[in-house]
Amino acid sequence: MKEFDLNGISYLQQLRYGTDEWYYALDHPQGDLYEAEELYAAGRPVRGNDLFLIHYPDGEVVRPLTRRDDTVIGEPVYHDQWISFPAVDFAGGSIRIYRFNCRRRSLTEAAELPLGSVRDCYNLRLHEHPLTLSRQANDGTLELIWPERKDIAISPRESFFYREENKLFFNDWYEDPDYREETVIRDAATGEVLQRLPGDIHIMPNGEVWHLK
Repeated sequence: MKEFDLNGISYLQQLRYGTDEWYYALDHPQGDLYEAEELYAAGRPVRGNDLFLIHYPDGEVVRPLTRRDDTVIGEPVYHDQWISFPAVDFAGGSIRIYRFNCRRRSLTEAAELPLGSVRDCYNLRLHEHPLTLSRQANDGTLELIWPERKDIAISPRESFFYREENKLFFNDWYEDPDYREETVIRDAATGEVLQRLPGDIHIMPNGEVWHLK
């Protein structure tokens, strides 16, 4: 049995989309990015959180970033031997995007954005292919924040979950009257609907797209 000391974190998740070698452990002592932002705005202290990357099958553990108060790390993503994740520094007023090179075991900073460039941190997250920072509220708009800045009008029921080059993938649901789901594929440049697929798609560990209809 392998033993791991992850500062009290007792669960692992596999990096989504494209790898079966890397897992991560991420704690949320005071909620997600948005909840931490509300605490900070209310003048309450914000505890930093921890991110651990675990390589399978050898069990190597990497802590890419030191825990810091008032800085909260978001969910990591994987693409082509890089693990990327956002970190919001509320005290410093910045959003940093970090990239961890899985081959070299080294960390670099890909971008730094002013925290004021986003309305708030609600549903602020990274996506792959290419690396994209987005924010989605419940107002029928998807905001692409970095590396390009664009607002895309969508249905209030749509949830953005995947990017593949110039295509954006959304999950959409209906009750008419029975519940059903669709996958909506939009053009990243114009927001135009390119295709609607019945059911859902899943991105497998090897990067293949599987359509369940």
